[in-house]
Parts: sequence; structure tokens; C-alpha cells
Amino acid sequence: MMLTVKGPTPTTVSYTVSTRSVNRTLADQVKRYVIATIRLVIGILVSLILLEKTCLSSPIVRTLLPIPDILSHAGSSGRLAYMIASTTSWRWILPSCLAILWVVFRRGYTEESLLVIRGLGVQTSTSSATYLSTSATRFIPTSMIQDIFIHEAFKGFEVRFYLAIVVEGEEDVVVVFPVGLTTSDDTESVC
Repeated sequence: MMLTVKGPTPTTVSYTVSTRSVNRTLADQVKRYVIATIRLVIGILVSLILLEKTCLSSPIVRTLLPIPDILSHAGSSGRLAYMIASTTSWRWILPSCLAILWVVFRRGYTEESLLVIRGLGVQTSTSSATYLSTSATRFIPTSMIQDIFIHEAFKGFEVRFYLAIVVEGEEDVVVVFPVGLTTSDDTESVC
């Protein structure tokens, strides 16, 4: 887990906590790009399989869309998609492809940020679980903040501290950085 602190102006400060690993070496960066490429290729292959199975199952779709032409230009991937789609039934293809697509589009890390603007309020932002949706952002004006607490919680045999904001008119508190801050040396400060 890594905490990044940025202070772009004297009245604002941004804190970002991420569970994404830091790619400091060339080997880490190459590994990241290789994994991204493999995910992209698998996603395209699964999409081709679903397209081919749709064409084989419905002659109307085959006449309306130029999918056979697309698959013929896909080369060996198109032939592999045709072979899988023609020999496997929908009850196996659909759940398998959906599970694979879920893994391909799943984000492997969480990123949360807190932007504090003096005199205006705070903005919290949490990344989504997949690459298909955007992050959840919420702005809390200073006039709505009743109190701010730093709590400690236990996770196993570990004590973790977290920030909670009491907002006027709400039953629940807003927990900032629910992934939990740990006491590590992965703090980076950028001004």
C-alpha cells in the first residue's frame, strides 16, 4: 500500500492511497505491459468466440452483420474462435466467456484519494472494481462537516487507523481510505 501526498497550492492538499504495486524496476514495468497485453488478447479472443457462436446460432445475424468477414480477417484467432464456437454449446460458452471477461476487466488494485480545499470542503474519490466504470467521487462542503475523527481498528493482530467524517443530516459517517492505512515506508510526498 502506498500513500502519495501532493500540495499543489498553499490552500489545497491531496492524499492518495493505492494498493497498486510500485513499478520501480524495468522488469516490473515489462511484467505489467506483458500482463496487459495478455489480458487484451484474451478479451479479443473471447469476444470473437461470442460473435462466432452468435452467427452460428442465428442465421439472421449472419446475414445482417459482416461478422464472417471480420472473423476471416482475424487469422488464427478467427479459426480458433470458429472451432470453439462450433463444437461447444451455449450453456458452456456463455458462463465461461462471462467469467473470463470479468477477470479481464477486473481492476487488480484499489485507489482512493482525499482532496482537502481550505474554506470549501473535502472531496473523496474511490476507484471502481472494473475498468468499465468510473470512480465514485463525493464532495462534502465545510458547512456540512460536523466533526472529523481518527479511529483505530483491529484487523487480526494489527492496529489500523482510519479517518471518519461526520456529515450533518446523515446517519453513517464517511470513512476515508477504507482500505486502511498501514504504517510503512511507502510514503511519497510531491509538492
